[in-house]
Amino acid sequence: MTQHVDEATGRATRLKSEALRVLLDRGLVNQATDLEGLDAAFHAGSVTFYAGFDATAASLHVGHLVPLVTMRWLQKLGHQPIAVLGGGTTLVGDPSFRNDSRPLLTEAQIRENMAGIRRSIEGILDLEGTDGALLVNNAEWLTEFRFLEFLRDYGTQFTVNRMMSFDSVRTRLEAQQPLTVLEFCYMMLQAVDFLELARRHGCTLQIGGSDQWGNIVNGVDLGRRDGRQLFGLTVPLVTAANGQKMGKTAAGAVWLHPDKLSPAGFWQFWRNTADADVAQYLRLFTELPLNEVARLSALKGAELNEAKKILATQVTALVHGAAAARGALEQGEALFSDDEDGAEATHTLPLASLASGLGLLELVVATGFAQSNGEARRLVEAGGVRLNGSTVDDPRRRISPGDLAANDRLTLAIGRRRKALVAFG
Repeated sequence: MTQHVDEATGRATRLKSEALRVLLDRGLVNQATDLEGLDAAFHAGSVTFYAGFDATAASLHVGHLVPLVTMRWLQKLGHQPIAVLGGGTTLVGDPSFRNDSRPLLTEAQIRENMAGIRRSIEGILDLEGTDGALLVNNAEWLTEFRFLEFLRDYGTQFTVNRMMSFDSVRTRLEAQQPLTVLEFCYMMLQAVDFLELARRHGCTLQIGGSDQWGNIVNGVDLGRRDGRQLFGLTVPLVTAANGQKMGKTAAGAVWLHPDKLSPAGFWQFWRNTADADVAQYLRLFTELPLNEVARLSALKGAELNEAKKILATQVTALVHGAAAARGALEQGEALFSDDEDGAEATHTLPLASLASGLGLLELVVATGFAQSNGEARRLVEAGGVRLNGSTVDDPRRRISPGDLAANDRLTLAIGRRRKALVAFG
């Protein structure tokens, strides 16, 4: 049996369940409300668990990969996942650790966003068969409550004193930032989600990011008052070796939906992983055996670049499928070659295209750095595109013969390492 040492108490616990052993070995556990009780529940049989995803954007991003990978591992080990799409909670907006209120979205915007989020979840979790993951929308029950009934049934179950003690609320108030009653009630809604899922589907575990700890604890407490033993588990907030939050780039968030970031661009994000982060990311985001993770992590110098390619291909296959990952690898091989800083891939376009008015957005798409003009526009407006070494932030920019060097070529770069040499002839 695997032994786990509680960092807070220093007490050693002998783990019985394979599920917790795998999650702990992979570094996927940050906090748990009752680790021993959860271990016993996993050991006793199949546990139904959930994670929620508010529909604040049309795609999930790499920050959501940690809970999704955790869900995937648990499903592979025989436990039942529920992915909750926040059609109801998105109408309110989660204030956790934010300095301002989230913009309120219309129901039409939320429905559109949920469709994009569903696509990412479908690629990572198995939704087929009687044991397949469930996708539910919390608007099913939250929008059915009448205000006075909700206050009567649940308002007495929460105290303002307790709610203000959670870091997500306290830090906002200490910064003297306004916190609306609407936002303040969000943690009540998430707690009710947990109770409703327990009643409807026998769900006994909630998984969330470390910033969700207060919300999860409220749900566990609400379940206890209803005579239920519920558990909460948070996954770590992943930071790079330089201390920065993972997934934040000059061009914005690293999205999981291919309409917002192409598989090739997604692959290159992982290929650009800093040397110091390779071991952590291989353990967290791939399903490679841990002995293989250790072998790859021990590589040095140019050999470590091979580990980065494996990391990039594994994660891209997880999110976009094996075929897209192979295509991204082929494109990445041409782009990076053996050069640690990334070699320039060469593309050839008709010289006549300049006379017809080649747009910068079209050029970004033609070189494979974006799959659509919309994606290219976002890269340009974020300042992530350089033409002949100079940043270009005007999406209306046209390419002219004056941009070409004497050899009828120009250079195009996205970020620090994604480069292309474009020839016209």
